[in-house]
Amino acid sequence: MKYYLSSYRIGQHGDKLIDLSNGGPLAYIPNALDHIPAKEHSENKKRNIQDLLDIGVKAELLDLKDFFGALNKLQEVLSKFNGVWVTGGNTFVLRQAMRLSGFDEIINLFQDSSFLYGGYSAGICVLAPNLDGIRVVDDHKQFPYPEIKEPIWEGLDILNYIILPHYRSDHPESADIEKDVERCKQLKIPFKTLKDGDVFYGEDIRTIKRVVELIR
Repeated sequence: MKYYLSSYRIGQHGDKLIDLSNGGPLAYIPNALDHIPAKEHSENKKRNIQDLLDIGVKAELLDLKDFFGALNKLQEVLSKFNGVWVTGGNTFVLRQAMRLSGFDEIINLFQDSSFLYGGYSAGICVLAPNLDGIRVVDDHKQFPYPEIKEPIWEGLDILNYIILPHYRSDHPESADIEKDVERCKQLKIPFKTLKDGDVFYGEDIRTIKRVVELIR
């Protein structure tokens, strides 16, 4: 599986996203914002799809809520795309949607393929083994879906560390990210930081791990 992990929106390497996705189509997954008002959510969806179209990457909305309890259907639909683009919001809300739709199981089926996992902010935080490292910046007590009443702390466990985005950036969450960084240090939670504009990208997970080792 390929990876394009951005701190905020497309970042500074859109040309790499084009190459890694072969121009799409990508399944745009917006569920990290399912807890916000509908009008604001709709505006964010339009903006994120336009971001991709602006650099020449085709994208189609894929709402994980449409697949709650329908794992086999989601797998069939995802197989028609070159990858996913999972955007920002609340990491814990996104994780709930991934559990209810079966996305957290299905994504592992693409590990040995050329499928792209791309995204930013919450969309990359969720790749961690555990989400405890992001609990300052993201409210773990948001429950937009009636099926879930408790936070899910387990991440997708694709990375062996958590990425903390918006680090020392001009972003409203940067101050809380600093707090999460200090908390991770104190609790010895493995992490890497990304500044807005920066991206980790690679042809497979081993490449991503080499990239972060080089910037340590």
